[in-house]
Amino acid sequence: MFSHFVKSALPRCEFTFTYTAWQHTRGWCGASTNLDQARTLLQLIVDRGFISPGHANVELFKRGTTCSYGPLGSELRENVLHQWWRSMTGSRQQVFEINTPSSSGSPDIVAGRWGHLRIVEPDDVRNVLNETELSREQLVHSVRMFLQRSPLLRTNLIQGALEQFVPLFELVNRKLPFGIAETGRCFQPSQDGSAEVTHGSLVWFCSPRTSSQWLDHWARQRLKWWRKDELEEVASRGVKIYYKFPWGQEALEVLSSRGDCELLQMHKGVRSKFQSRDGQKSVAHIVSITGNIDRGLLAFLSNSLQLHNREDIKQKLHQRKVLKLHPLLAPVKVALGIGRGATMELRQVCEGLWQELKEAKISAWPGYLETSPVPMEQLNSKYDEMGVLFTAVISENTLESGLLQVRSRDTTIKETMHISELNNFLSRYISAADNM
Repeated sequence: MFSHFVKSALPRCEFTFTYTAWQHTRGWCGASTNLDQARTLLQLIVDRGFISPGHANVELFKRGTTCSYGPLGSELRENVLHQWWRSMTGSRQQVFEINTPSSSGSPDIVAGRWGHLRIVEPDDVRNVLNETELSREQLVHSVRMFLQRSPLLRTNLIQGALEQFVPLFELVNRKLPFGIAETGRCFQPSQDGSAEVTHGSLVWFCSPRTSSQWLDHWARQRLKWWRKDELEEVASRGVKIYYKFPWGQEALEVLSSRGDCELLQMHKGVRSKFQSRDGQKSVAHIVSITGNIDRGLLAFLSNSLQLHNREDIKQKLHQRKVLKLHPLLAPVKVALGIGRGATMELRQVCEGLWQELKEAKISAWPGYLETSPVPMEQLNSKYDEMGVLFTAVISENTLESGLLQVRSRDTTIKETMHISELNNFLSRYISAADNM
């Protein structure tokens, strides 16, 4: 089935809520302003399988929209999503997970969630337009009715949380605060028609007198997650967290204090069902956090790229490119390579070790499956560009004594350990990084 996205020609329905314009922004200035480094980064993530090749796909990724990810990019994206989710749901009690559809065919919906992007079938549009017996006015009416019946695509996740406020409010015995979190696809109009974006959202419901304090709390918490650094004073009504890419500054997350108007707009009726049991008659206020996961992924890649110049024994200058991704985000924790020795026996050892690591949920790259011999130095360069934390080389010495050589991505230091220790070594390393 082939579907198109179109903008609805129906009248636009706006929410009536208002809030103060952004008073302050934050920057995360870890990226180089060197455009050569930007080109190096984009070429590297294509060459190493983070995203699929093609100018159009690279431009999608660069704009912070969902693109076609390769194997490493897919794994990195899952890791970023997992850590983003942990940072939201693990930092506070009473945060509930929901999962709402990305499209809706219901005509009785709130426009703020769904915007004006609709899914239509080309054949259905053609059939409507081919009704030659209709007058111009009748044709316009027919097209409008057709669009009204076509499924709408959501533009944000906030409205999904608002829809589920009442039952969850009852679930917590009408006590504030609590939050509703969700990750998923949203669709935004673009010059090419529409753009798919992966959002992470937390909608935090609290009393009106504490909304400013909660915005302050969440802004500091989010800044701490994006960067380990000293934090400055936070604005009272809204915060945007930026990353300074080589091509310009882009927002990673938007935090805002939204008041209660959207909640009242969503659930028209008796105000008493929105009131908490703490004696206050006021309606819960909303603090929202919306993160662009795709752009966040690109920010982590940009921030992790390090370029090192070195000379070889012939005094020829080489550039070492390393993606020093955080251990929790690195898509591959260890690459398993083969040194000198009986190839068949060494592969069997590697396969057994790979299976052991898989059972321990430690991602390993099967470098031992390389079909043509490649110098170890060249392999190390490849793994550095992939962001692989460690390279373990199984050789003839491993068959004789059980010892293998492990190289660190970050220090390039090689150390020897027994093959039985590798699993525990990696587990401890990753666990320690989780507490950094």
